[in-house]
Amino acid sequence: MANSKLLGLHVSPSSGTPIYRQIMDQIQRLVASKSLAIGDELPSVRILAEQHAINPMTVSKAYSALEVQGVLTRLRGKGMVVAKNKDSQLDLSQRLAQLDSTLEMLSLEAGQLNISDEQMMSYIEKFLKFHARKN
Repeated sequence: MANSKLLGLHVSPSSGTPIYRQIMDQIQRLVASKSLAIGDELPSVRILAEQHAINPMTVSKAYSALEVQGVLTRLRGKGMVVAKNKDSQLDLSQRLAQLDSTLEMLSLEAGQLNISDEQMMSYIEKFLKFHARKN
């Protein structure tokens, strides 16, 4: 059974994004990048809820929505697994394109803060190096 810490799931209750949506988005990205392969088991609703101190119904809502989208499938006796849906797994250019809206917002906010492109790139490099050591 997969462990949510191994999946790299991070839940931020103070985020403006609902927790179920945070879980959905992260699982979709893990499937898109093939970090979660077809047939991989996900942590049970109870385990994921306990690990992140969230309501099990929140996890259940995320899993159910991903099942409706064809990203996950429910297997009797095993729980939720990554579905055999090739459309969920994306190549690099498609995965990078999913970052467009985030980068657009970052660029807008940097401009509003009067941060140059060079300063922003330097900051991003430092940020990535720091976080690479944490992982």
